[in-house]
Amino acid sequence: MTNPTSPTTESTALLTDKYELTMLQASLRDGTADRQCAFEVFGRRLPNERRYGVVAGTARVLDAISRFRFTEDQLSTLDFLDDATLDYLRNYRFTGDIDGYREGELYFPASPILTVRGTFAECVILETVILSILNADSAIASAAARMVTAAGGRPIIEMGSRRTHEDAAVTAARASYLAGFTATSNLEAAARYGIPASGTAAHSWTLLHTNADGTPDEAGAFRAQVETLGLDTTLLVDTYDITAGVATAIEVAGPELGAVRIDSGDLGVLARQVRQQLDGLGAHNTRIVVSSDLDEFAIAALRAEPVDVYGVGTSVVTGSGAPTAGLVYKLVEVGGVPVAKRSRDKKSHGGAKAAVRACRRSGTAVEEIAFPLGTDAPDTGTLDAVSLTIPMVRGGELSDDLPTLEDSRDHLARALISLPWEGLALSRDEPVLHVRFAGV
Repeated sequence: MTNPTSPTTESTALLTDKYELTMLQASLRDGTADRQCAFEVFGRRLPNERRYGVVAGTARVLDAISRFRFTEDQLSTLDFLDDATLDYLRNYRFTGDIDGYREGELYFPASPILTVRGTFAECVILETVILSILNADSAIASAAARMVTAAGGRPIIEMGSRRTHEDAAVTAARASYLAGFTATSNLEAAARYGIPASGTAAHSWTLLHTNADGTPDEAGAFRAQVETLGLDTTLLVDTYDITAGVATAIEVAGPELGAVRIDSGDLGVLARQVRQQLDGLGAHNTRIVVSSDLDEFAIAALRAEPVDVYGVGTSVVTGSGAPTAGLVYKLVEVGGVPVAKRSRDKKSHGGAKAAVRACRRSGTAVEEIAFPLGTDAPDTGTLDAVSLTIPMVRGGELSDDLPTLEDSRDHLARALISLPWEGLALSRDEPVLHVRFAGV
């Protein structure tokens, strides 16, 4: 399996946990390694009692599996394995099938998000790399989608790179864009995934323009920025006094200034004051950008205020308090026979599964139905059955028509509209849809 759009050819094989390789070794010894199995990714519950989740990271998972190749240097570090296991890993290639929910699809507790089929040996060692990607990306996309809904159509810029790991910053930008954010401050994300980049200046730029006697030269900072970046730039007006900063910004740039940004204080009150001041100065088209620890609740509280653009950092790259989606990867079928855990609070439903979503003719979703993979979908009566499970990998090869990031972004925007209106509420309640199992 190869992925021509991969951002790197670096091996992902050690993005795994030791117990996966020790299980592999034991299965090779006792003859169970070649048993045909199905593993399923699902969540037992939604984090923070949210009402829906967003599938994100699927394309990155497929890319990671395509690069799951052990190098000799990597194998030399695995001194706890015997020679037969090392030989197996030396020649490892995933040759099975993968089906699941496309990126940008909504999911609920027990939704069969991803099904991986193949031998036990080739499937079991993919657990960690699959979950590490899906858990992080889905948590961020789920949080970002709530913020997009709260913003009510106003643009949101992702600017959280400085609040997370340098690699996580790139993938967080991707997940946020998938969910409907309009741009990112991260240039690696822009280059790798084609996300629009956004950014102008920080407070340090204004502070840099301090006179020799210690007096601030805010006008000098604004003037240099406008001369360099043009009138459509955004001037940060709260380094000193916001009212004076807005007046200076319009004095320097004129009423055609693109935007001003507020990054501190009571954003609702300040946005009203700044809008009134801008209008009084004839800058009716100058936009107001707000930032400063925004999350979906803060954004919702600002919907009635004259805010044009939101900048979100910490809360989105941390999944707004839910840094993992809580997804698990469990064995659900062995040799065509369903298997399931019976552990208290960790029960699973056996068998490889596909799913449909039953919707009214208006498009509103009513319920989700899981059924045995490879069988006909159950009858939904007068409701329309929307298929959720798509083929992604066959015989180790990627499907030809997998959705692009832009496709998935558009799909999520449509999927959110399909939720009953109460499903978009920010209140913490039970999932808006439940998964029913038919023939499983």
